[in-house]
Amino acid sequence: MTAPVIPRRLLPLLSPEQRDGLKPELADPIEYRKSGLSLNHVVGCPLECGYCVRHLFDNFEMKTPRRLMSDAAAVELLVSHPFFRPHRTPLQLFNRATDSMLPVVKPHLFAVLRDLDERELTNHVLVITRWKVSAQDCAVLNSFRHLRLTILVTHSGIDHPTIEPVNSTYAADSLRTLYEHAENYRTVHYWRPIVPGLNDSAEHIEQARELSLHAHATVFTGLFFRDEIKTYFDSHGMPMPYEDTARRKIMPEQTEQRLLDAFEAAKLSGAAPWGTVFRKTSCGVAYAWGEADYNGHYGVRELCDICPAQQVARCKKAWVRPALDAVVHEARAVGAVGDVEVNDRAIVVEGLDEPPRYFLQHGFGYQCHAREHPHHYRQHGRASIGWQAEDGPDTP
Repeated sequence: MTAPVIPRRLLPLLSPEQRDGLKPELADPIEYRKSGLSLNHVVGCPLECGYCVRHLFDNFEMKTPRRLMSDAAAVELLVSHPFFRPHRTPLQLFNRATDSMLPVVKPHLFAVLRDLDERELTNHVLVITRWKVSAQDCAVLNSFRHLRLTILVTHSGIDHPTIEPVNSTYAADSLRTLYEHAENYRTVHYWRPIVPGLNDSAEHIEQARELSLHAHATVFTGLFFRDEIKTYFDSHGMPMPYEDTARRKIMPEQTEQRLLDAFEAAKLSGAAPWGTVFRKTSCGVAYAWGEADYNGHYGVRELCDICPAQQVARCKKAWVRPALDAVVHEARAVGAVGDVEVNDRAIVVEGLDEPPRYFLQHGFGYQCHAREHPHHYRQHGRASIGWQAEDGPDTP
């Protein structure tokens, strides 16, 4: 297949003054996140979603995208990163500081994907958008022959004009277009952020049900509500979704149960079909590709109670408890201190922040948790807001 030709007008580079004004987290274009080693050498976004993580980087007011470096230099930085492993490390592109499908960003996305694909890498590559995707874009996405490329379309249905100024129909239309044209890529309906009182009504759930039929998988999650985002909500007179903030995403138990009850009712009735729903991004991506979850969530068994039986079987077959000596060796090499534990749910370490933990997690295909931030039973990876303590196997 001949790759479609996309006209390119390069984004300008950041000026020295603009670079000096960036927080170190944005000035470094690579960050290891749970869903993969993340490349973000384009910074700036005009979409103004009130809950955007760019608030955490003091960069929300930068509306015009700019480059930190050339696409070729960015890819070279990515594949030479000490945590990158060919064909294994999951990757994310432009998921932290801009939207990947904005007209001025999209050519850079395609250039990065082309470079990675021409290296014949088969890594998972995740691209997130809430913007417009055309049939021509799909032709480009289908032209990549080696990468396991997944486009995650964020759709919340929030219609509060200050919290989410972007019309949600853009994302809904993009999801349908992507799914209709998918050949060499997969598409995931990213149902997020779900916030009680904003987008969890019966009408919102019905909208999500319909959209789930136009994706290879649906993943739902809650709101990332840090102090910086709360301050923005307050200063702009937005309805405050929660009194407290948290370091993890907030997804109250009752809200989750309402969604799952609706899913179960639709499934049992047969009158209103629903796509396959997952709690975790990597679970939905893995299912879309017919593979086991690369994050090893099978160890946290209560997460699997909504997964299809065939997917649970895949994950069970691939999930192997690693040998303690091998884990200790790798953990010490990236700076772990204190006791290193391997239990029936996860590797547990001390002294490691998120990037080296994710490096271990993806390397062993087994959850890796920080002892100082335990994952509580059924709340796995979510804030305790909206949950009651429940007996069960916490980690550690």
